[in-house]
Amino acid sequence: MFEDGKKTDTDRKKVFVITGPTATGKSALGVLLAEILNGEIVSADSMQVYRGMDIGTAKVTKEEMNGIPHHMIDVADPDEPYSVARYVEEATVVCEDLIRQNKLPVIVGGTGLYIDSLIAGRTFESRSDEENRLREELNLRYEQQGGQNLLEELRTIDPTRAEKLFPNDKKRIVRALEIYYLTGKTITEHDLETQKIPPKYDAVTVALDFKNREDLYKRINDRVDKMVESGLFKEVEGLVNKGLNTENTSMQAIGYKEVLEYFQGTATCQEAIEKIKQESRRYAKRQLTWLRRDSQINWICWDKDPDLFAGLKECLSAAEAGGITEL
Repeated sequence: MFEDGKKTDTDRKKVFVITGPTATGKSALGVLLAEILNGEIVSADSMQVYRGMDIGTAKVTKEEMNGIPHHMIDVADPDEPYSVARYVEEATVVCEDLIRQNKLPVIVGGTGLYIDSLIAGRTFESRSDEENRLREELNLRYEQQGGQNLLEELRTIDPTRAEKLFPNDKKRIVRALEIYYLTGKTITEHDLETQKIPPKYDAVTVALDFKNREDLYKRINDRVDKMVESGLFKEVEGLVNKGLNTENTSMQAIGYKEVLEYFQGTATCQEAIEKIKQESRRYAKRQLTWLRRDSQINWICWDKDPDLFAGLKECLSAAEAGGITEL
């Protein structure tokens, strides 16, 4: 896995990432790559962490794993909240353990925030009472005084960031003011300092897409139809019978919240299915927008259908260029 058999400090932190929008063949390609590069899969999907949510999340099956260990799947119950902070903490333990075993962590998934936070080694410290009080105060001021007033306050402190925001950007305005009043530094300065910190892992990243957007959308629509045929409605009904509802983070996932509307009587079966397809397509578009910010990503764009072995060849080329070679 490591070039010339040398295990330098830098090499020991190498990981391979396969990402991209939903329904692009990430899981299958990840398994093929892990087989060749002595790797194991580290899932980066914010909904596949939940037990009992298999169909709607397109969770990889035992057969599809082909004997390759998969981590960060089924690590939480659907009635408990799961955060990026918890993901980074748990996935880092997995990656470090694999690296100690001279195995390659192959991070596979489409949750960009999870992947970026893991690679960066981002830490999420518990908030103090003072921080919580300040945020509550700023949120209250936003509601009472309006977004325009708080944005003007931010403009006197950090005109660079204020120029990028609108009065209705409540979360970002409050966060920018919060950083300043807690640290004495503007969020612009804070972000610049953060960007200078080297990432925890040296990642080779491949993103999957289709040359024609309509081919991607067709794949998404077909996948939703397959989920329905495989028992998606029955899966959601089982979760509802266990007491889960829209208050649970897990039930906010695409495919689950729409079926919930059916069981609540606010949508017909067909309306729920069509909405799942629509929301899945929109999510895929957001995933691509997120990924295109990174100029270091190696893109593989399929024709009508994924050519996994051609994709594997491109992954191996990218891995070799990044200092990762087969054993």
